[in-house]
Amino acid sequence: MTAPPPGLALARLLAAKGAVQDPAWHRAVLAVDRLAFIPDTVWVPDPDNPGWDVPVTSDDPDYHRWAADDYALVTQVDDGHPTGSEGRGRVPSSSISQPSLVMAMLQAMDVRDGDTVLEIGTGTGYSTALLCERLGNENVVSVEVDPGVAERARATLHGFGYKPRLVVGDGAHPPEGVYDRVIATVAARRVPGAWIAQTRPGGTVVIPWGPGFTSAGLLRLAVGDGMAQGRMIADAAFMWLRDQRRSADPWHTFVDEHDPATVAGHTRLNPRVVADRDPGWGVVLGWRVPGLAYASFEADPDNHAAAGEATVYVYDRDGSWALGEYVPAGEPYETLRAGPRDLWAEIAAAREVWRAAGAPGRDRLGLTVTAEGEHTLWVDTPGHVIEPGPLGGG
Repeated sequence: MTAPPPGLALARLLAAKGAVQDPAWHRAVLAVDRLAFIPDTVWVPDPDNPGWDVPVTSDDPDYHRWAADDYALVTQVDDGHPTGSEGRGRVPSSSISQPSLVMAMLQAMDVRDGDTVLEIGTGTGYSTALLCERLGNENVVSVEVDPGVAERARATLHGFGYKPRLVVGDGAHPPEGVYDRVIATVAARRVPGAWIAQTRPGGTVVIPWGPGFTSAGLLRLAVGDGMAQGRMIADAAFMWLRDQRRSADPWHTFVDEHDPATVAGHTRLNPRVVADRDPGWGVVLGWRVPGLAYASFEADPDNHAAAGEATVYVYDRDGSWALGEYVPAGEPYETLRAGPRDLWAEIAAAREVWRAAGAPGRDRLGLTVTAEGEHTLWVDTPGHVIEPGPLGGG
């Protein structure tokens, strides 16, 4: 009896979800055993310790259930050195992506036989193996910043006969070469100009991008002469390029309500707008107010006099912060701020820009990036530009 293809179960799952449409990529999924690329230990959110990930090993039944399903799994925390007790980690630093998202990204590249591909972020090597199946070892270059992650991926890939060019280094500065396609499995706040400069005109760049306030969205850029532009096409929550990720320290690290330099005031802006989950708003807010983060706390439910009230903190990790006291009665809302930036004023201006543009969803937003790394955000067409905030976009 002929043995089933190693990726049969996953291929059937993805086909049932409608996630794989291209027969060539379907054949690649059939040929590659994803489980073989998952390390013996993965990390999942620790329900008993919010903010931490707890290790789960391959002798746990949940491990195999998760590995066989359409899930992303964290495969490294804290750059390989877990900082918590019993192997717990604070910051996920490498993963194996959700298979349906992998397919969305690979199919968005619209590759042709013989195309060359630069992959930023080898990770476990699973996506690299799919690229090799589809295009051949000689047409795939993959860059991984973490030496330990890279070495494990190399061993797994070579064990199955895949021998692309594997490079240990900073993906923002890839090896010299010109490629037909570039795909990144790490998110970028600023798209490195090299990714545009090293893609042939007529080629495609597929990357998770976002200005950093919310998680990234999948961006597909068509490359022209010295520039590229395209729309955001799907959700794509990925880890950030290591030199672009921000501190994971909690909000109170950056806020000092006892600072004698604080300034009290009022705003007409509802402080809760920073929590508006509209993906388009999140992109525009991050673009107009770079570096922004927030934390929100509801009033004590036992304090009936404060029912529905909340305190919203906003901060930039560089010395500016503010709080807004939401009350159901409406404006004006009391504020307190410190630092060189008036964050509530910046957020209010961003809200007006978003509304004036027709409150676009993320699917109406696009980006133009030059080979020098200059970024322009636009709505619907490249001529309808959303100007950056006072500190520049992203």
